[in-house]
Amino acid sequence: MAQKQEAAGKAGSELISEKIAELGDWRGKTLAKMRALIKAADPDVLEEVKWAGTPVWSHDGIICTGETYKAVVKLTFAKGAALKDPAKLFNSSLDGNTRRAIDIPEGGKIDSNAFKALIRAAVALNTSGGKKPAKRR
Repeated sequence: MAQKQEAAGKAGSELISEKIAELGDWRGKTLAKMRALIKAADPDVLEEVKWAGTPVWSHDGIICTGETYKAVVKLTFAKGAALKDPAKLFNSSLDGNTRRAIDIPEGGKIDSNAFKALIRAAVALNTSGGKKPAKRR
């Protein structure tokens, strides 16, 4: 999984910290805040860096990625379409059958409790094998 990180001698968490520091603007602060919420929601989350420097948070599969663009910080949930989103956090990539994303513009606000609940739901989906639990008789 973390072959490139091991080759560089750095852990995923260290590489993510470096990326946040390199950004040095509102995007770095936003990514750092969302990272803290992810880790608060799932203390066992695995932090990796893949795909040309993209932060990835996993627990029995990818939970979400954290991409930074000029105008937004995008958190893409690998199985977002299968998650309930009562707080309507997903605001991007809504047409796909699998992924869903949250775009956070400069000054954008996110409901911390709703976001942590979404992270926990993504972890539960991953640990269940990626399928919704079957109804028992």
